Amino acid sequence: MLTPIEATIQEATTLELSVVVPVYQGERTLPMLLAELTPLCAGTVSPGGCPFRIAEVILVHDGAIDGSAKVMQELAQAHPQIRNLWLARNYGQHPATLAGMASSTGDWIVTMDEDAQHDPAAIAGMLDVALEQNCQLVYGRGRNLPPHAFWRNLSSRLAHGIASLLLGNQDLRGFSSFRLIHGEVARSLAAYCGPGVYLDIALTWVVGRTGHCPVVLRQECGRPSGYSFSRLLSHLWRMVLTVGTRPLRIIALLGSLSILSALGISAWVLYAKIAHRVPIQGWTSLIIAVSLFSGMILFSLGVIAEYLALALTMAMGKPLYLLVSRPPEAHRPSR
Repeated sequence: MLTPIEATIQEATTLELSVVVPVYQGERTLPMLLAELTPLCAGTVSPGGCPFRIAEVILVHDGAIDGSAKVMQELAQAHPQIRNLWLARNYGQHPATLAGMASSTGDWIVTMDEDAQHDPAAIAGMLDVALEQNCQLVYGRGRNLPPHAFWRNLSSRLAHGIASLLLGNQDLRGFSSFRLIHGEVARSLAAYCGPGVYLDIALTWVVGRTGHCPVVLRQECGRPSGYSFSRLLSHLWRMVLTVGTRPLRIIALLGSLSILSALGISAWVLYAKIAHRVPIQGWTSLIIAVSLFSGMILFSLGVIAEYLALALTMAMGKPLYLLVSRPPEAHRPSR
C-alpha cells in the first residue's frame, strides 16, 4: 500500500499551491515576503520527496492603512504569479482570508500573514505532514513563543484554551493563521461561510483530521501589530459565539446552579428565622441575592441577544466581504 507521498511521486504529479495573504499594513513587508516565495514558484521537492510549486500568490487588500495598494500593483507587474484582490473596505483578517480562498485554484491553499513572521520554507514540511498523516488541514505550530508582548501571548493561549474546551477539540490548542488547507475543502467552506464566523472554528465543521507541523516564528518586520487588546477581546468573543450552542448550555447550567443556591439560601434563612438568629430584620442578604441573580440574568440575556443579532445579520444577507475592481483609494477624488 503506497503512502500519499509515494503515490504522488509515482504519478509524477507536481502539486500546485495557492498562497493567500491578507494585506493591512504590508507596504514594507510584502516585497520581502514575495522574495522568499518566488523560488518556490519555479517548483521544488519537499523533504519527504513530494514535488510541488506555488502556482499563485493571492494578495487580498483589506482596506490597508498604508501604501500597500501601490506596492501590490508593482509586485503584480513584476511577478506574473501574483493576483490582487481588492475589498471595498476593511472587513478583517478572516473575511479577507476567505475571499482569497474562494478565488484560489490550487490543489492546496496556504494562508499566512504579511508581516514575515511565517517562514515560507516551512510550507514543504507542512505539505509532508498533510500527505503522510492524510490531513486536510495542517497548522504551523511554533517551536518558540510568538515574538509578541506577554499580554498578547497570554490572551492567545486563553483563546486557544477556551476554543478547545467549548468544542471538545484539542487540535484547536494549536491553531494559527499559518495554515495549509486542502483546496477543495477551503473553497467549499469559503462559499457558504457567513458574517461573524471565526475561520478556525468553521474549519472544524468540515475537516476530518487536523495535523500540526513545528515551525519557527520569526520577528515581525518593523511595524506595530494591528491587534489592540480590545480587538483581541472582540476576536475571542466572536470565537465563543461561533462554536455553537455550548455557551447557551453553560447559561442553562448557571441557571440550575442559581436555583440550587437560592434553595440553599432560603433554607438557611428559614432556619435562622425559626432559631431566632435574626433578631433584627435587615436588607443586606436581600441586596446580595438580588444583585447576584440579577447579574446572572442580565449576562444570560446578553449572550442570547448576541446569538439573535448574529442570526439576524445572517438572515438579512449581510455580505461577508465585497470585492471591487480597484483599490478603495482609487475611487476617491483627487485633491
